Formats: sequence, structure tokens, C-alpha cells
Amino acid sequence: MATIRASCPDCGDVELTTVDVTVRVCADDNNGAYAFRCPGCRMTVSKPAEQRIIDLLVSSGVKLETWSMPLELRERPVGIPFDHDDLLAFHELLDDENWFATLAAMVER
Repeated sequence: MATIRASCPDCGDVELTTVDVTVRVCADDNNGAYAFRCPGCRMTVSKPAEQRIIDLLVSSGVKLETWSMPLELRERPVGIPFDHDDLLAFHELLDDENWFATLAAMVER
């Protein structure tokens, strides 16, 4: 099992094994990062990684996870934009005891 040296922002350099590290790559834009739990402070540390680092880690036995951006990021809003006046009106609506009934009536229209 390979020994991997990484750095924790609090503890400095730490030594890990391949089972202690996970590589994550976004399937949409191919950006990658690696993550590990620091053996000293137990905090999870995540750092961006270039393709050559990803390849090196995966070839040494580190687990590779791929993920995709949420579909909501591809949605384009339709309709009239929500502005500060709308936010203020909504805030005032929530001050009323019957805010839910009022809001439900507005949606039924």
C-alpha cells in the first residue's frame, strides 16, 4: 500500500495510505479534487487537484468517485425576475398570522 503525503491547514504535513484518500472528479467539466480526514485533528480536508495528480493518486490505488453538477444549474428561469420589492412584500406577508392561507389563495389564481 502506497504512502501519500498531504498537508492539513492546521496540522501541516501528514502521511496517509491509499484507503485514507478519495479522489473526486466532476463528469461535466473534468475538474478534480482529493479529500482525506486528517489523522491529527480529524478534520476533513479537500484540495483541488490537477489531472496529473489525479492520475498519480488513482494509479496508486486511491478510490475514484465521479459526480455530476445538479440539473438545476442547467435550468433557465422564466417569467418576471424576483426583485427587492418582491422580497419585501413576501417578508410583510410572513408577518401576518394567516400568511399561509393568503399565499395558498395567491397560488390558486
